[in-house]
Amino acid sequence: MKTVQIIGTGGTIAGVGKSYSYKSGKLYISKLISDIPEISDLANLKMKQMRNIDSSDITFEYWLRIAKYINENSKNSEIDGFVITHGTDTLEETAYFLNLTLKTKKPVIITGAMRPNTALSADGKSNLYQAVALAATGNNDLIGKGVLIVFSDTIYGARDIQKINSFKVEAFNHRDLGCLGYMIGKVPYFYNSSIKSHTYDTEFNICDVKDLPKVSIAYFYADADVEILEFLAKKSKGIIIAGTGTGNCSKIWHKKIKSILEKKIPIVRTSRVANGLVTSKKSILKYGITANTLSPQKARILLSLSLTKTKNLKEIDKIFKKY
Repeated sequence: MKTVQIIGTGGTIAGVGKSYSYKSGKLYISKLISDIPEISDLANLKMKQMRNIDSSDITFEYWLRIAKYINENSKNSEIDGFVITHGTDTLEETAYFLNLTLKTKKPVIITGAMRPNTALSADGKSNLYQAVALAATGNNDLIGKGVLIVFSDTIYGARDIQKINSFKVEAFNHRDLGCLGYMIGKVPYFYNSSIKSHTYDTEFNICDVKDLPKVSIAYFYADADVEILEFLAKKSKGIIIAGTGTGNCSKIWHKKIKSILEKKIPIVRTSRVANGLVTSKKSILKYGITANTLSPQKARILLSLSLTKTKNLKEIDKIFKKY
């Protein structure tokens, strides 16, 4: 039988209350496990309570701590895989950060819930059961897929998952790229995988990193105040533009973006639109780097990690094309 390390961080899955009126991060992982007697048939379980908070309170410090913990414990031959319980609000961000910084081929599965543990028809029990089942499967299909998310009978990849509903249990998808597969009970069925580099195949080594460069997001809308860009340029090492359409913004914003780029502060263009991609043949020295299909919040993570390697715009552009 495989051994799976379960890492508790809080979130709705550890919440107490009614479906739409509850407090996150109140129950410890030991309680979540004891509520699912059948889960002990899947694997030998080890438990680690790393946090017990609402995922909106997660910080870079938390990401570094959990990545270093998994990197270190993945060297333990007695541990075959990891499952992380997490709040849904920033689950996709934690997943993408780990997808870029973990250095292991062992399965790392993240799950959560949209309803608290004490609610009618709580979804966390099923999600956690299936996450452990996937981590313990020993299936070669897991190798090379990076950090995975199990939610509502569906398997997602860390790069492309995004929360798309604020209250339904089917809260996530890959937008127009589809999911990776399904969980039918405890059995995984894979149909797709991401071709982008991840985990053991990335250049990001956070072993000695104590903090990450600050990157901010500027949301563009009709008649948006251009001074927000100047403010963020003073406070940040890089800026993400959540633009309209294919990363567009007004002429006055374009002018300000060009002046910020001339100060060697990298700017990355993303879209506030859920589907599609942002790409351009225009000069990155005048218009900024494009993020392809990455959401603003994920582009922020990639830019911050990129800045630990280089400040050269052309090199950062290559990184964005790779990931």
